[in-house]
Amino acid sequence: MTFRPSPEVSIAVAGASGRMGHMLIEAIATADDCRLSGALDLAGSSAIGQDATAWLGQTSGVTVTSDLHAGLHNAHCLIDFTRPEGTLAHLKVCRELGVKAVIGTTGFSEAQKAEVADMARDIAIVMAPNMSVGVNVTLKLLQMAAQALATGYDIEIIEAHHRHKVDAPSGTALKMGEVIAQALGRDLQQCAVYERFGHTGERDPSTIGFSTIRGGDIVGDHTVLFAGTGERIEVTHKSSSRATYVQGSLRAVRFLAAHPRGLFDMFDVLNLR
Repeated sequence: MTFRPSPEVSIAVAGASGRMGHMLIEAIATADDCRLSGALDLAGSSAIGQDATAWLGQTSGVTVTSDLHAGLHNAHCLIDFTRPEGTLAHLKVCRELGVKAVIGTTGFSEAQKAEVADMARDIAIVMAPNMSVGVNVTLKLLQMAAQALATGYDIEIIEAHHRHKVDAPSGTALKMGEVIAQALGRDLQQCAVYERFGHTGERDPSTIGFSTIRGGDIVGDHTVLFAGTGERIEVTHKSSSRATYVQGSLRAVRFLAAHPRGLFDMFDVLNLR
C-alpha cells in the first residue's frame, strides 16, 4: 500500500480497549484530518466484535478485531502503545501491507530495537518512548544542560508512574539518560546505575543514577537532578493526562505523510535536531 495524500489519514489503533487506545480513538474521531480505519486488540478481549466507539455511545463502523490483516488493510498508519512482543508482531504485518507506524511502546530490548530498525528500511516509523511534545522539548533542554554542566555535577534521574506500569526505569527516563550520556560523550550502558543497596562506597562522578517510584495513578513524572557544589539544578516534567501523548502521536502521523520509509523519533517530528 502506498500513501497518497488526502484530506483524511486512515489510522488503525492497537490496544483499542485500553486506556491509551480509548483516548486515541476519541482523538481520531474528533480530528478533521484523521479517520479511524482499524482497531486491534488481543483475542481474549471482551471488546472483540464490538464497534470501536461503542464505549462513546457512537457508531464508527470499525469493529475491534484480533485479525491483524483485517485491522490494518485499510490503514495508512498504525498507532501502537502496547508491549514489545505485540508491537513487533504488528509491525511485521505493517511491513507486509506497507502501513506506516507510530510506536509509543516501551521496554524494548536492544535486539528488539534492531528489529524495528530493520523494518524501517521498508516502511516509515516514528518510535519514541514518550510522544509528549513537552517531554521532547525537555529532552532538548537536558541536552543543553548536560553540555554546560559536563564537569562538577552529579546526575540523577528520578521517575514516578502508576502502579500498573510493567517496565522500569520508564522508557522516558532511559531516553533522558541516553540524551545526557550522548551529550557528555559517554555510553549509558557503561555509566548507568539502576540500583543502590547496602555499602555502595562513594558515588562515581561519571555515573548517571536512576530511581524508580511506582504507585497510585501517577501518569508520569520525571526529574533530572544536576547536583553540584553549592547548588543543584532540577529539570522536571509532569504529566497530568495521557492526552499529551495522544496529540503528539497525531503530530507524528502527520509527519509520516511525507516519508515513505525510515526510522524517526519525536525530535524529527518537532524539528528539534
